Amino acid sequence: MSSLRRPLSELLTVWRLRRRVDVSIYPATGCHFRTFCSTTSEPDPIQIHKRKLFLWFSHLPQEEKQFGGYISPESIHVDPLILERKAEERAGPLSSLPQSQTPSSHSVTVEQLFEPTDAWSDGRGVNVLLYGAVGTGKSTVIRKLVLDWCTGTTLTNFKLLVPFSCEDLSHLSRVASLRDLVSRKYLHLRKHPLLSGEGNQAKDVLFVFNGIEKMKLDFRIGSTELCSDPNEALRPDVVVVNLLRKYLLPEASILVSTRLSALDSIPQKYVSRYAQICGFSDPDRQRTYFTSRLLQRSRETTRDSEAQALVELLYFNLQRESQLAAACYLPSYCWLTCATLHFLHFTDAKAPIRTLTGIYTSFLRLNFGGEVLGTSTRTDVPIQDHHISLMLYVVRTVGKLAFDGVTYKRTSFSENELEQWIGGKTKTDEELRQLAMFQTDVLDFFLAPCVESGKNLPEPLNENGQRRYVFAVPAMQEYLAALYVVLGENKSALEKLTRQVSVAIGQANEDVSALFNILSKFVPLRIFAVFNLLKLFPKFYEKISSHNKGSIARTMAAEMFRTEDSYNEDVLDQVEHRLLGVHGPQPQQYSEGQSFELYPIFMGGLLHYGNRVLLQQLGCNIQSNTVVQITNALRKHLVRELSKPQPPEELMDLLVLLYEFQNPRLTAEVLASIRTIRLANIRMTSLKCFILSSVLSCTPASYHLEELDLSSCLLTHDMLQMLRPAFRHIHNLKLCDNPLLDSGSCTLLEALPENQSLTHLSLMHTGLGDQGALELAERLQDHTVLQELNVAYNNIGDDAALALVDACREHPSIHTVHLYLNSLTDMGKQSLYVRGIPRSHGSSGRRVKVLASVTEGSDISEDWHPILSVIRENASSWDRQRVEQQLKVFLRDLEWGRKQQHSIWRRLHFRRVEKGVRQTLQMLEKSTLPPFTGHNK
Repeated sequence: MSSLRRPLSELLTVWRLRRRVDVSIYPATGCHFRTFCSTTSEPDPIQIHKRKLFLWFSHLPQEEKQFGGYISPESIHVDPLILERKAEERAGPLSSLPQSQTPSSHSVTVEQLFEPTDAWSDGRGVNVLLYGAVGTGKSTVIRKLVLDWCTGTTLTNFKLLVPFSCEDLSHLSRVASLRDLVSRKYLHLRKHPLLSGEGNQAKDVLFVFNGIEKMKLDFRIGSTELCSDPNEALRPDVVVVNLLRKYLLPEASILVSTRLSALDSIPQKYVSRYAQICGFSDPDRQRTYFTSRLLQRSRETTRDSEAQALVELLYFNLQRESQLAAACYLPSYCWLTCATLHFLHFTDAKAPIRTLTGIYTSFLRLNFGGEVLGTSTRTDVPIQDHHISLMLYVVRTVGKLAFDGVTYKRTSFSENELEQWIGGKTKTDEELRQLAMFQTDVLDFFLAPCVESGKNLPEPLNENGQRRYVFAVPAMQEYLAALYVVLGENKSALEKLTRQVSVAIGQANEDVSALFNILSKFVPLRIFAVFNLLKLFPKFYEKISSHNKGSIARTMAAEMFRTEDSYNEDVLDQVEHRLLGVHGPQPQQYSEGQSFELYPIFMGGLLHYGNRVLLQQLGCNIQSNTVVQITNALRKHLVRELSKPQPPEELMDLLVLLYEFQNPRLTAEVLASIRTIRLANIRMTSLKCFILSSVLSCTPASYHLEELDLSSCLLTHDMLQMLRPAFRHIHNLKLCDNPLLDSGSCTLLEALPENQSLTHLSLMHTGLGDQGALELAERLQDHTVLQELNVAYNNIGDDAALALVDACREHPSIHTVHLYLNSLTDMGKQSLYVRGIPRSHGSSGRRVKVLASVTEGSDISEDWHPILSVIRENASSWDRQRVEQQLKVFLRDLEWGRKQQHSIWRRLHFRRVEKGVRQTLQMLEKSTLPPFTGHNK
């Protein structure tokens, strides 16, 4: 393989010389490497190393696809605050919110940490220990450091930088020399002289060990032998210890990153400088991060202004010293905030499916993927044998606390409660050691001191003066509580004991079943009956387990449709307000206590296969049979709840649940019990439209909705495009009170041809003008079963209205057109009334009822009452001046028509209608109209 590689490289070199151009290694950064001056010289291993390192470290995790498009590491990187600490400070209390710097600490860069100091002897390399809590950005700083060295923008005094993953080293079972460890990962450095140990060449080398806590380092002379030969084969941990001792390549410098709990794993005498990563300690640094993330994608689209507005709202919320600001000192929570906002505002129908549960699961995998807690300090045991999943430990401790809070509607916890729930049952030394590591490294990641107070918010201090703690992000409490339940960690003692015994007997059954069959011929029947009883025990467990899964499904359904939460904002709006704050009037909150409406939605989302795969990588396994049992039970409970009338907010939450579940079969079976979806007054977004379309797309072709009401939902053109799949299933479509205008109506007409079942279409108060009405008239023939068209309260003039009525007369089934409250003249109204009636029996066209006013010529319209009812119900949200003007026109028409009547009874009828119009006008002028409660369109 090497013999083939060399001629190819030489040919490439010759071609470059002939072209007489410099070849850029890193086009994005403008860094170039020199052209070889001879066709026989071999490629420079250092340049190969830089090129490969740059490619490896430029690769971003799968989770970065949350933001869509290509994102380069340098475009989204924001340097966290790094403080240099003295040796005596490292063991002191480490504040999770370093708002102020101590006089002895100052901000530094990683490059400054390797500048010469008087504290370290000349001729020996520098050992720098970089430490920080989970989520502060240790790995990100290391990645940026490597990339900058590759491009020649930092640490240029080092000719060679060799990064290692301590997790990889901890899994090596064979002995290897330092040069073997390097060549195993970087083959091109196999024989590089800088690693030979000769002279002082190693002074130009920097080793980087990321995550040193993954290795069990023992600096005792009796446990790790001394070694100064880079070619001597030893255990990887022994090689690392000798590098840090400066017995092996003493001139080389070393950068080590670690968690807080492993600070003392390296003795102080082997550390030249300590540096603590403190994350984003001020709102300006956080704002820079949000800008780089949210504006990254919007530069390629027309959404730049919306993204900029989101950044401003976020920054304003952070400046108020909100709970979000306390969480976002960790760059990880800044990532979660940006991913959530990107999901809420920039969901694209062409992008891969994303869910809120998936974002939180990905967030945990980014921070805890491969993370473990040590359960033993013995070095003679393979490291993988005394580690357990850190995420599973989080679920059993913090998840249990979260579940208790959701159960009793609590969001804050005292220090005593934390001690009780997190470590109250700790007994053995191993458990105590495990708990200490967890509290040092992880606990502050999930829980933060309370900084807010108010309605449904806890006071920062309780009556005993103890500080209270809340989850750093409120939704994280609901996610962990849901994970705690779905994993079955809330089982009773009987269920846990039954499962253990059942598994044991079940395993024995397979091995001794054949033996029982033989013994049954010789063993007395009474004794054999005991064997049969033992064989039946797993079935008993299966019944208990099935009952437990049914209980989970009942909990999900009950939490979804809690009466006290029925009229709260929909759950997606609640998530947004938690991030951006509430600007303007506070949303109406009907429930007295704290609501946890994301809790059941997360439970459903966690059952999705994609999330279960990610959780399995974290050591949290959700069995397939568990999913099947919960799904079967959930279907029955949801159908039962949906047989009752539900407010729009609850229906929106149900759609979100079905979307998060990502189970087309369950979705179709649940929607089969729904024939009406009324989402009036829901603030629709691109995400909500996408969810509605995705959910309805799961239904079979034979499924049809009797009514889809999207009135007053602030729909835009882009949203109408997203709703295109949802429009296929509808008989009655209401889009009233949306600012569609003519362009929006054109978008709607392009989306509707796929619907061949539409019978009623309402576009009242949508800003429709003459152009939109004319295009609507041309497209009516595409909908052969359409019966009623409502375009009232728009800007349609006489000519366009007449053309629309003519098209309706030619239509095979349209019988009613609503045109009142448009820009119609008296003559135009009369013409519309006359045009709706065929001139003779032999003339073409059908009779069409045209509702243009409360009068039809000199008679009262038989539909005057529905017209007034619609005006009364919607006037509070309409332009009052225009409505008053139209009501006065109605009065004038009624007075003129009354004067034309000769019958006293007909005159009395006119006066009765006039009275109704005057009452509506008076109530409107006094602003005493009844509050808007719905639409009658």
